[in-house]
Amino acid sequence: MKTRPFTVVIMAAGQGKRMLNPDMPKVMYEVNGKPLVDHVVDLSLQIGSPSAVVIVGFRREIVMQHLKDKYDSRVTFAIQAEQLGTGHAVMQTEEILKDFDGDVLVLSGDVPLLTEKTMQNLLDSHYATNAAMTVLTAEVDDPTGYGRIIRTREGAVDRIVEHRDASPAEREVKEINSGIYVFKRKELFDALRHVTPENSQHEYYLTDVFGYFVHHGMRVSAVLAEHFDEIRGINTVEQLKEAENALISNTRVFGRKS
Repeated sequence: MKTRPFTVVIMAAGQGKRMLNPDMPKVMYEVNGKPLVDHVVDLSLQIGSPSAVVIVGFRREIVMQHLKDKYDSRVTFAIQAEQLGTGHAVMQTEEILKDFDGDVLVLSGDVPLLTEKTMQNLLDSHYATNAAMTVLTAEVDDPTGYGRIIRTREGAVDRIVEHRDASPAEREVKEINSGIYVFKRKELFDALRHVTPENSQHEYYLTDVFGYFVHHGMRVSAVLAEHFDEIRGINTVEQLKEAENALISNTRVFGRKS
């Protein structure tokens, strides 16, 4: 299978308003004795990315100092001074990646249970289909709060709809967007130039690049994760505890190398 170089971008700019300490960046909360963002950086390096670009925002000095101390030059930083959405976050990496000729794997800094196997499946599918964009999806009984994957009758991905913008029928869909993607770099940043904040949140959604790709006849692929737990984001103290329990009780699936 033909492959290309890839690098990882990690979105880690959020505040975590529903966590215990409003002054702590969300990605610095610990799971299994390690900050959330460390789980994601470690995974990035384990799957073969030579480095990771971490997008920082809220209390960024805390995140940056920690990652510099632990990972040195293997981590670089893009600053999202205002949190204007996931698309806006990735826009901040364009200058850093302008000379990179390969693919961009976008991960979230608050998703600590992703596995190497699932990431390899995502990359393999991306290369095999020569897609401009490949999205990791999951099926869940209660999809409330997640973007929905809307497919055609033939099974192709038709569009990705954020929960707030979904119709009642679309909210019944159980296949959800994980927020994990891999893109061809040039096509990604070309598409981001056409993203606007015309939605209920007035934010730049990364998912809106999908429409650009389809309009220009580019392929979009999707890969279903084996375990929903892998793509769970951490937004509350309860979810933090659930993630830790998952790591402890199922280390065979979710275990991490330190």
